[in-house]
Amino acid sequence: MKWLFAPVPLGRIAAFRTLVYVFVALDLTVFTPWVRSHANTPGELYEPLLIGRILPLPTPTHILVWVVFWALIVLSLAAATGRAPRVLGWAVFALYVEWMVIAMSYGKVDHDRVGLLVALAVLPTIGRARFGDKTLSEAAGWALRVTQIAVICTYFLAAWAKLRFGGIDWLTSAVLAQAIIRRGTWLADEIAVVPGLLIAAQIGIMLFELSSPLIFVVPQRFRWMGVAFFYSFHVMTFSMITISFAPHLVAMASFLPLERVRPIEWVRRRLGRRAEVSPAAREQPT
Repeated sequence: MKWLFAPVPLGRIAAFRTLVYVFVALDLTVFTPWVRSHANTPGELYEPLLIGRILPLPTPTHILVWVVFWALIVLSLAAATGRAPRVLGWAVFALYVEWMVIAMSYGKVDHDRVGLLVALAVLPTIGRARFGDKTLSEAAGWALRVTQIAVICTYFLAAWAKLRFGGIDWLTSAVLAQAIIRRGTWLADEIAVVPGLLIAAQIGIMLFELSSPLIFVVPQRFRWMGVAFFYSFHVMTFSMITISFAPHLVAMASFLPLERVRPIEWVRRRLGRRAEVSPAAREQPT
């Protein structure tokens, strides 16, 4: 249990919170703007996810989609400031869940948002946190740890799904070849012609996803290497088939020492340097 509640500096939460909430606004406007098109989608095509049936959530309408959109934009940017972290945090979480139900209830369900949703769910449980705050908090440690677990589960369960639905034959299938045909880049086209390389890549992906939980047993001083590998994997994925996994990458920042991010202090230093230079410049003879 100590592992689950290992304390971390509150400054890490402050930076992570800002990153997550700013991303929510960017997600609505940059990464998944297509969700807004459901405002004009006939209600008969709406097949809600399980959570949408349990609650139950209303069928999206033109008004509902746009109200959720603008409310999320305003509240997520407000939450990014760190003000009223609990009230704004819970509001953003509830609205983003509704936004995801609207997005994913008309077909394919993306699995790159599990970590982000967990982060949005746990961040409101922590009170105020300031950039650079070195105060250790078990609550902050728990919030980041469960987010990390969700991130790793995304990898491990992806491998399980491959084996469950594709069987061991997935390793030697044409999955990557099909993805490259559909949305491959010039780099993917160059790699695809190398005999056996795509099969080797699929085996490597499976091994990587199945072994991803080992990140938790790697010594802390070496863990950054594993996290760097995770990020590099997604850089390669994007460079080959233009799938970004942006929400997942944001959630994965829970592994990073974000307490070192101190934008206010950086701005003050910058302004202080300018203030020191200005008098000296005025004293120079003309």
